[in-house]
Order: sequence, then structure tokens, then C-alpha cells
Amino acid sequence: MDLRIRGRKAIVCGASAGLGRATAVALAREGVSVVIAARDEARLSKAAQEITAETGGNVISVAADVTTEAGRASLLAACPEPDILINNAGGPPPGDFRTWTRDDWIKAIDSNMLSAIFLIQATVDGMIERKFGRVVNITSHMVKAPVSILGLSNGARAGLTGFVGGLSREVACHNVTLNSVLPGQFDTDRLKSNHVRFAQGGDVEAFRDRARSQIPARRFGDPEEFGDMCAFLCGARAGYITGQNILLDGGQFPGLL
Repeated sequence: MDLRIRGRKAIVCGASAGLGRATAVALAREGVSVVIAARDEARLSKAAQEITAETGGNVISVAADVTTEAGRASLLAACPEPDILINNAGGPPPGDFRTWTRDDWIKAIDSNMLSAIFLIQATVDGMIERKFGRVVNITSHMVKAPVSILGLSNGARAGLTGFVGGLSREVACHNVTLNSVLPGQFDTDRLKSNHVRFAQGGDVEAFRDRARSQIPARRFGDPEEFGDMCAFLCGARAGYITGQNILLDGGQFPGLL
């Protein structure tokens, strides 16, 4: 399917690895000029070179911490008029809410809520003027099925979800859409590191086997599958989809809504 976004410009955050990188690859394959951002300059530059080699696309890397005003400014200087914005940031560590301080909460909100909102604030009016815009927030399946040990992530991402739900209705008439994609367990380095932590010194592979067995699809997701979904939501053909939280979890969520 031709998504009809060749020649468009995109910002993809958290794109040096994992789901962000997979999304950047999918967009580059569609002929989108992609600016990728992450904090690790060496890793990000390597990712840009590899994505360019794989897709033949135009990929620029900007090492930036988008939780800071300076980081967002440097990213927007490289791509001041994006047609597509992919918000993505790794979640805070798990833990017991009894030990979390105000600083822990502010850090989580800055990373998983406010950084995305400020990037939307900086770009959405330009999208409205050009009569085309696609914002996709990569959040988490925990927005729909929260667990207590991930409370920092749950709280911040739920706040972003509520904000996006309201704004999406305001801008839809301008062919600007805002959606969130909620990943379950995708086979990324972050998932592997979480499994090491959750195994608590036990057999990590046995833990991963148990985790896999609890997914109806009986496997972890392939990041490429995730990137393709994000790219579809960014396409011209997806203009009637907005304000949605699209769950990609292999059937693990047991509810209907």
C-alpha cells in the first residue's frame, strides 16, 4: 500500500533503538525525510547510517534530550516544520510507590508526558496551516492495564493520553490527527533488560518463556510490526483515525474496550 507520504518530513524521538528506530525505518521506506533524536550521539549516528543504508532514505540524527527545552529547540531547529511527529521516550524504572519522591514523579512526567506535549505545542499549528499533520505517541499497554510497580509510567502516560484525546477533536477538521500506539511486549533490548530485572537473579530464559506463554499469540512482538502500524497512522489514508489508543499486544489485554 502506498501511504502517500513520500516527501513529507518527520521527527522521530527515541529512535536510536527499539520501537522508535523501527518506526523511523518504516517511515524512511515510505520516502519520508526523517530526523531521528535520542541522547546517545554515537548510537544515534550509527542508527542513522544504518537506516539510510537499509532504506535509501534521507535520515538526519540530532543528539538531544527532548525532556529539556534546549534539547527540543535543537531538534526543532533541524526540522522546524514537520508533517509527522513521533513522540517516544523510555519509561521510568519499576518500583514501590511508597519510595517515590516528588523528584521521581516530576522526572517521569517530564519524560513521558510534558516533553511530548511541548513538541506538539511547537508543531501542531504549522500542521494546521499546511492542512496535514500526523502525531503518534508511543506509550504503553499499561495505559489500559496498569500494574502498580510501573506506577510512574502509568501516571505520566495516562496524563498524555487524556491531553491528546481532547486536542485530537479540536484539530481533526484540519486534517491533523493525534493517536497513541500502546505496545505490549515487543522483543527489544528494553524488554530483555526488564526481564533480567524481574527475574531477580533467577533463570532469565525461563522467565521469558513464562512471559511468552501468557501472550495469546505465544510470542513477543517484532519491532518491524510496530513500525509499520505507526507508519500507517501517519499516512494520508489514515486521516479518519484520530484520538485513538491502538493496542498492539498479541491479544494479552482481556477486555473489550
